[in-house]
Amino acid sequence: MSHPPTLKQLKYLCAVAEHLHFGRAARACYISQSTLSAGIQELEEHLGVLLLERNSKRVLLTEVGREAVVRSHQILNAVDDLAALCERSALPLSGRMRLGVIPTIAPYLLPRLLQRLRAEHPEFQLFIREDLSQHLVDALHQGELDLLLLAIPFPADGVESLPLFDDDFVLAYPPQHPLGRIAQLHSRDLRGQDLLLLEEGHCLRGHALAACRLNASDLSVPYQATSLNTLVQMVANGIGITLLPRMALDTPILAGTGIRTRAFAEDGVRRTIGLMWRRQAARSEEFRLLGEFIRQHGVTPTEGRTPLKDS
Repeated sequence: MSHPPTLKQLKYLCAVAEHLHFGRAARACYISQSTLSAGIQELEEHLGVLLLERNSKRVLLTEVGREAVVRSHQILNAVDDLAALCERSALPLSGRMRLGVIPTIAPYLLPRLLQRLRAEHPEFQLFIREDLSQHLVDALHQGELDLLLLAIPFPADGVESLPLFDDDFVLAYPPQHPLGRIAQLHSRDLRGQDLLLLEEGHCLRGHALAACRLNASDLSVPYQATSLNTLVQMVANGIGITLLPRMALDTPILAGTGIRTRAFAEDGVRRTIGLMWRRQAARSEEFRLLGEFIRQHGVTPTEGRTPLKDS
């Protein structure tokens, strides 16, 4: 090997592996397609192997190409961590950070959190990506994100997690529903009910079922939705009942719907909100500082709230 690969060439390879299309990969790298093709060709010549199979219709990774992409991501992540390490002499929460947040947290926690962050740390730039948990974890491993805010536990290798606070689930139901008339609500009372849930891929679905000690087979699930707002509208139209995270009730999500809510009598019907980052990330101490900031200013922990009354 006459020349070692450059970081730019490794970035080109990872882009092609992600898009499996030279044109889209070039646009993602903000370069021309000819520049990207030349960079990949030089990389293959320097390494002495064929990394990609090309024809007029598609691009495929060779076996060694797939392994090269994995190693390239590791190298690029290490370089990013090195750069972050060199920036640690600056004041904490004063640089830029890329945060991934799931959709069942972002609209309910971020508005007040970001406002407080801007006030107390004006030099801190927090870039937000909202997506499903698995997509965010993939982006974290690929070095596209620095930190995740999501419901934990969530399966991922090579990461550290920091629990921040618990968020209770509450039952949301239309007026006159039989569950509104029982003396105390327990999770077992949901068996056989028309419980509306988010579609597969949303971790809130799994956490809600686990918190209630239920399997999908215990329920009649007539429809699924892609957002909590859609679930609320379905309940308002008498289609079924649903579970909402307590933090959502601090927003106008139920305004004008007539929907009522109830807390569960037993303990533990909740999800845990936390942060997740790569295990070897150089900014782990700064991530913990941000976690403490979220604990203090983002949302009041369940223990500090006035118990939810039937409404």
